[in-house]
Amino acid sequence: MKSFITLFQKPSKRFEVGAAAIKASALLGLGTFLLASCTEKSSFVQPTLGTRSAQLIDVDGFQFKDLNKNGTLDKYEDWRLTPEERSLDLLAKMSVEEKAGFMAINSLSMLGSRKAKTSEGQYQASDLDEGQVKDDRPAGGGNFIGAMNEATSTTQRVKEFHNRHFILRLNESASVIAEWNNKLQELCESEPLGIPAIITSNPRNHISSNASVGTALNASVFTAWPGELGLSATRDLALIREFANDSRQEWLAAGIRKGYMYMADLSTEPRWSRVDGTFGENPEWVAQVIKEIVIGFQGTKLDTNSIALTMKHFPGGGSGKGGQDSHFDWGKEQVYPGGRFYDNLLPFQAAIDAGTSAIMPYYSLPKGTEFEEVGYSYNKAVITGVLREKMGFSGIINTDTGPITRMVWGVEDLTLHERYKKALEAGSNIISGVSDPADLLEVINKGMVDMSLIDNSVLLLLKEKFTLGIFENPYVDVAAAEATVGNDRFREKAAVALRKSIVMLRNEKNMLPIKAGTKIYVETLQSPGRGEEEGSTNFMMEANGNHEVEFVKTLAEADLAIQWIIPSNSVFNSDGAPISISLSKKGIDVAHIKEVVSTVPTILVIDYTNPWVVDEIYNDTNKGNVVGVFATFGTTPEALLDVITGKFNPAGKMPFSTPVSDEAVEDNLEDVPGYLEGDGYALFNYDEGLTYKK
Repeated sequence: MKSFITLFQKPSKRFEVGAAAIKASALLGLGTFLLASCTEKSSFVQPTLGTRSAQLIDVDGFQFKDLNKNGTLDKYEDWRLTPEERSLDLLAKMSVEEKAGFMAINSLSMLGSRKAKTSEGQYQASDLDEGQVKDDRPAGGGNFIGAMNEATSTTQRVKEFHNRHFILRLNESASVIAEWNNKLQELCESEPLGIPAIITSNPRNHISSNASVGTALNASVFTAWPGELGLSATRDLALIREFANDSRQEWLAAGIRKGYMYMADLSTEPRWSRVDGTFGENPEWVAQVIKEIVIGFQGTKLDTNSIALTMKHFPGGGSGKGGQDSHFDWGKEQVYPGGRFYDNLLPFQAAIDAGTSAIMPYYSLPKGTEFEEVGYSYNKAVITGVLREKMGFSGIINTDTGPITRMVWGVEDLTLHERYKKALEAGSNIISGVSDPADLLEVINKGMVDMSLIDNSVLLLLKEKFTLGIFENPYVDVAAAEATVGNDRFREKAAVALRKSIVMLRNEKNMLPIKAGTKIYVETLQSPGRGEEEGSTNFMMEANGNHEVEFVKTLAEADLAIQWIIPSNSVFNSDGAPISISLSKKGIDVAHIKEVVSTVPTILVIDYTNPWVVDEIYNDTNKGNVVGVFATFGTTPEALLDVITGKFNPAGKMPFSTPVSDEAVEDNLEDVPGYLEGDGYALFNYDEGLTYKK
């Protein structure tokens, strides 16, 4: 860590050379790409070509797709050439309108995904004409992730707006996603240049009690692994690589070729609503995890079997002032009272070194640093100066969703066109939350930005598509998608991770694991609005297989109680008020838990999406009848029961520290990890976790 940070205090020769190389290769224009000539025929292998309307061309004993329908083989259609050479050729054929539309990405509507099927199970021709969806809410209010301006039908976005990048936020079956991808690609193929689309998604392979539209999906048809914190808690890098590789195969089968993921942010501020998307508070450990994630999804280099990743949220969103989030005006300030700005960069450097395809800046603006106080998508000193020149990143910079039209922190006084100019000149390559490129076109046509900025951005985006192989075959096998996604082999491996992610924090008097014949009363207690009835006693009864314990329906019958506490801290519930992460402030019935604890010996199980303050029900000096404390990070009742009964020996370690009290939270420094906050800060420490004694 020290040597890494030193690089930023005194720029090294390595970074000076890197900066010059980046400027030469990425910022000076079209002639900077290296071209490669075709070699001997024997060195080429005919790829599978997927086509619906484009004709095939036979040249030199190989086949190629005639994407622009001119009857001859153009360079961009020639898969024997490098992605760089093909990108240059296609760029020269694209109009300004097509380039502008290519630099926009927005949510993909699938309103017709189920209702439009015919009795034969096929999509109708009008499936992509879903009608208009308009978001006209003012900036800064509500869960506005999705369309940021008027988002028309997918057909219009493809044909008139020239969009080829889409975000899939809906939780549909594998077959529906695959069919929708094929229909979308068929439409794109019919267009003059035949440029395929790329579908992007947020994470959809985790169990999460804090998922929100715009951040992640919970309990999708994709194989359910622990939440990101749970993966981190396994302390098993090989298993994390396996998770990423298995998930890659599912995404590839369904036709989702890019991920808005993962979060390389650090969870140094316990109140931040997006802690559950991180891998914890330790920058060195998170960097190791990020490396495995990138290689698992992308491979050692991007290719036709990769899922391209967009690592977020540069330069780290985990130190918002007071734990607030920069989706909102009241959370726009990123602060570093502990002077640890550069700690946040270590996981991103690991992602860059592993080859991440793209990086996403956050909405936040840096407060009290040497950098301009504007949102990171506009921040040239951070995006170009730090990310590109010092850290050596040469891939795509993808804005978060909506900084041009809604989360305009630090640039509120600029016009819309001036914001485009500032974001592009800062280094942003693709604008998220926009469908209609009219405003960007006006910026270009007025000469407000150098055309090389546009061309270089389009080249980066094209190169990614060519490298992924979607120009050759963007179509997927629907039956194969259904068979691959959520298959038994993947679920068996995920089941191991679900158990390894559980942390045993306390085992008072070594009373655990639960002995055979124990009569157990179980309840779950959740924050309001999470979709399950509080006080449910069925979740473990249904999971009780060969555990030799008895579940009872009343507390009076029980030898032991289990209280599974599942609080929530959704980002979009924020109203700007000070944040508390005490259980009672999250709607958990603390009085009821205390009553249960006073009646029978009790195991407390706490699902941590934040480092909750639990002193209302437990602390080391007032244990009461608590015989055990467990931490979960998105798991199943079956996995938890296996650990509590000893069928699986607990192995997890805490990915962050948990504050001992509300006062400790209020006194914490937003950019300092809990294990460095000093004595007396933590109730449960970072890397803490027990096992059963043999």
